[in-house]
Amino acid sequence: MPMKSDDIVSLIKDGVPDAQVEITDLAGDGDHYKAVVVSETFAGMSRVKQHQLVYAALEGRMGGELHALAIETRTPD
Repeated sequence: MPMKSDDIVSLIKDGVPDAQVEITDLAGDGDHYKAVVVSETFAGMSRVKQHQLVYAALEGRMGGELHALAIETRTPD
């Protein structure tokens, strides 16, 4: 069953409380999303660590309930 974009936002914000999250449904099927996550928490972290933090916030839903998620992370300007 596809995951709702609002649920993805909630999970990411629970894991990264100061995050600003923008979700785009890439295929219109509720299964392929892109998340742009902006957070001060990412300051000083490698890109890999930033993505690992976002994946951890999804609590194991990647590859199951959430089929595909492209992640873009950055700190605020």
